Amino acid sequence: MPEEQAGRWEPLSLAAPVVAAAAIRLGLLSAALARGGLVALIQPDTASYLRPGRNLLLHGQFFSGGVPELERTPGYALFLALLSGAGPLAAILVQILLSAASALLVWRIARAVFSDQRTALLAAWLFAFEPLSVIYSVLLLSETLFLALFLLSLERMTEFLRSQRLHTLAVAGLWLAAATFVRPVTYYLPFALAVGLLAVLARVPGLRPSLYWKAPAVLLLSTMPWLAAWQVRNYVETGFAGFSSIQAQDLYYFSAGEVTARLEHRTLDQVDNDLGYGNEGAFLARHPEAATWNQKLRIDFMRSEAVRVLRANPGLFARTHAKGMMRTVLNPGAAVLVSLLGAPLDKETFVLEHQEGQLQAAFGVARQFPRRTAVLAAFELVLLALYAFALRAVLRRSVPGADLCLLLGLAFYFAAVSGGAVGAARFRLPIMPEVCILAAAGILRPTRAPEPQPASLRHL
Repeated sequence: MPEEQAGRWEPLSLAAPVVAAAAIRLGLLSAALARGGLVALIQPDTASYLRPGRNLLLHGQFFSGGVPELERTPGYALFLALLSGAGPLAAILVQILLSAASALLVWRIARAVFSDQRTALLAAWLFAFEPLSVIYSVLLLSETLFLALFLLSLERMTEFLRSQRLHTLAVAGLWLAAATFVRPVTYYLPFALAVGLLAVLARVPGLRPSLYWKAPAVLLLSTMPWLAAWQVRNYVETGFAGFSSIQAQDLYYFSAGEVTARLEHRTLDQVDNDLGYGNEGAFLARHPEAATWNQKLRIDFMRSEAVRVLRANPGLFARTHAKGMMRTVLNPGAAVLVSLLGAPLDKETFVLEHQEGQLQAAFGVARQFPRRTAVLAAFELVLLALYAFALRAVLRRSVPGADLCLLLGLAFYFAAVSGGAVGAARFRLPIMPEVCILAAAGILRPTRAPEPQPASLRHL
């Protein structure tokens, strides 16, 4: 096909995976509404976002329960509050649009990386049908909005690797800051990316010397002041200088809780019940002095107690954290779909999906629930196939060096920060676009060589 004619057909070709992404998500939404009604789409965490978001919108204060909100950040809370007047279904429809737009962003990122239309389109098609992105687009959780903002940042980062324009990197930093206000999981990512830029730029011959320090500085300066402003708000309101209290809570109830459970040969649920997870009365019964504590003192207590337990058992902490990372990376995530379509998310489904070393129990449940097992197995096979093709692209060097470092580095970051007892399939969502992009290169070897650029990062 002549190049001019191919260019004429490009918008139509690109529209297909975007429309397919929207269609399959709308199909799941319709099926979920038919089987379980709107209540199936509202999650236990939804209200914890909506309450402070409404207070911020109506009263100008990010409060919940009469005190400043420290656990949730305002990104998704404000998103829900702005759409709450139209009802939960409106927020879900916007999320479906964002998820479909994310397929377009995956195409843009893959096209920048490979300069090959076929590979970019395949990456978009893979993401359009990627199970986690489909499932969480119809649940009232922060994942879909976070992913869209993160992909906007990633698209600008890959463009910077082509153009080396600092303005492009600054825009990437702004989108990354916006994503962090939705989910604090990327709070430390600007520092990791700045170190990565230093390492990559140091290997580029002929690069103008000022770019070595300007690029990391621009990324940090476009990201961190916004995050620091929220920390100032937290400090002024409560004395707590962190970005979100969720880290201290996760350390106390999950990381240290899991280590304690292993040491005492109990389950994590049993330990968390004793610690007072989700039960204020149980927490005060264990620590009556906490009745006079303010928010900062309670957060400081949780962090110090968790650090004490983890420092005393570094080997056990490393093993439990690594196990959680593997659960994040390998858990198929189909149990949520099973529940969404009307089946109860019961202990049997949990055993099938998580296993937790209970292989004999898992096999027994599989014999008892063969259809549910087939769904979980199908999801796992899809996930493993994507990983296999992504590995193939890496081994045959189909991905330019700097882009490969970026994609693999981001995937490792999200796996690392989602380890431990909190490890779950939903936290793998920001890893899947990178996997789809690499898998597309593993299925279709890019056919167009990248255009040469002076001191190009592409050839690292």
